[in-house]
Amino acid sequence: MKLEISGVSFDYNSRPVLKDVNIEVKAGEIVSLLGPNGSGKTTLLRCIDGMLKPKGGTVSIDGRDVKKMKQNDLAKLLGYVPQRAVNVLPCSVFDAVMIGRRPYIGWGSGKKDREVVFEILKLMGLGDMALRSFDGISGGEMQKVLIAKALAQEPAVLLLDEPTSNLDLRHQLEVLKIIGEVVKEEKVSALMAMHDLNLASRFSDRIVLLKEGKVYDVGDPGSVITQESIRSVYGVEAIVKENDGGRPHIIPLRAI
Repeated sequence: MKLEISGVSFDYNSRPVLKDVNIEVKAGEIVSLLGPNGSGKTTLLRCIDGMLKPKGGTVSIDGRDVKKMKQNDLAKLLGYVPQRAVNVLPCSVFDAVMIGRRPYIGWGSGKKDREVVFEILKLMGLGDMALRSFDGISGGEMQKVLIAKALAQEPAVLLLDEPTSNLDLRHQLEVLKIIGEVVKEEKVSALMAMHDLNLASRFSDRIVLLKEGKVYDVGDPGSVITQESIRSVYGVEAIVKENDGGRPHIIPLRAI
């Protein structure tokens, strides 16, 4: 399914934060939102998810306006991964991931729900932690559980706000590889906010660069991540080289 953001604007206390944002994310595609703090990345994800109400514009999934959809129907289509766990529940890791099955569960979870959760726990490398207490695991493990919970929804659209926050380097690479595999195999439309330009360059099909709430540039990593754009958007002098995969690799030099 295709995610379309058309003319989305949002104000905080009469201060414009998003200004006429237009983005399209196709099925099987990872699009990364890049930009400095305050550029509107998290706000945009929250507008798409419905946590915030845009001042203007529309968000649609395969042409269906999300504002007109029932909450349960939307929850089956759209999964959201926050930067960190807001409410740390005193439940098992298994039960925390099972929450992602809520849109499908009637009076109680069934065999398919349990199978989906076990499969995703295994996929995320959390199989041995299923019975551990969610409020007793590390921040990085919590982040992986949040991603697992979103995947348990079997969403057509996946929103990720800094999915590698709290993860060490090895687990950053592992998690982004898993997300990429799920997106390609299940034809998910994925939009993720990222701070690490090099990780975004490596794992994204396209990049949306935000500056002061506006789309500064959009395209493949090689066309968007340039010395000029980093200077203009981040205020940083940098060297941009190609990595072994032909993707841009950024070496920051100094703040301007």
